Amino acid sequence: MTDHEEAATVRPLTLAWVNRHLEVGERIVRIEALHGGATAEMRRLTIGTRDGGTRDLVLRSFVDPFFVEHAEDGLNRETGALTQLPGTGVPAPGLVAVDPTAAQCEYPSLLMTHLAGRTVLDDEGLETRVPLLARQLVAIHGVRPAERPRKYVTLTTADTVVTPKGADAAAWAAAIDVIRGPVPPYEGRFLHRDFHPGNVLFEVPPSRPAGARITGVVDWAATSWGPVDLDVAHCSTNLALLHGPAWGLRFAEAYEEAGGVLAAAASERLYWRVRDGLAFSEEVRLVARPWREAGRTELTTRVVEERLDAYVTGLMDGLG
Repeated sequence: MTDHEEAATVRPLTLAWVNRHLEVGERIVRIEALHGGATAEMRRLTIGTRDGGTRDLVLRSFVDPFFVEHAEDGLNRETGALTQLPGTGVPAPGLVAVDPTAAQCEYPSLLMTHLAGRTVLDDEGLETRVPLLARQLVAIHGVRPAERPRKYVTLTTADTVVTPKGADAAAWAAAIDVIRGPVPPYEGRFLHRDFHPGNVLFEVPPSRPAGARITGVVDWAATSWGPVDLDVAHCSTNLALLHGPAWGLRFAEAYEEAGGVLAAAASERLYWRVRDGLAFSEEVRLVARPWREAGRTELTTRVVEERLDAYVTGLMDGLG
């Protein structure tokens, strides 16, 4: 494929915008679609440098009408995070340019540096990766930004929960009652707000899976200020759906083992974990699709629904 044909995979105005943010003498030599994201088109751009070498950038563009509507807020949050994270020890992309309102591009877009590593969604090696995820999340919560991001938002209400077909009706009714109650008190912290294995990059030595290490955390568009329990709950739900309910139930313990501090009362911890779990009931299809595209073809919507039911039931049995 020629450079021209590859460049056509990025829309003309966006391509021109990217070129304006390259160094003098640089040019795009390759464009590759990145898969696995649920909200935006992702492209890896290989840039030919003046000295004959290359470097990589990542272009994110929000094209779906629903996500375009929320893109300005998300890109402004991500810009704020990427501006403040350097020097914190949290491995995040570097900001190159952003067009949150599509003033220059066809769609709201963000251009950032490319990080080494890859997402790992397989079950193999999970016992090594979960403690790494927990330690990374503790480090994120330790960030003290000069400017706080906006307050967190929750993604469900007691009236919008969709109980899966065949689910334990009594457990779900009890879980819904939990989130009808008042929001527990909390001490605000810096949250990623969408921290899960699909937004974490790893390097895993082929011959030594136990030597895995995190090389980056991406997708900071939901960065918020709020309770650490909510970030932990979100990763827990993702682990439960990706790898089985037991892993979701295990993650909070791993977070505490890594030095994280959760809500003191069991009822408060239950509130956040149930609230996040129930939020997934409204978007099971959206969540499952990128996992299947990334190779987890067995994770049909029905399988994910069954795992969500088992996870919510496990929460109510174990903490209720």
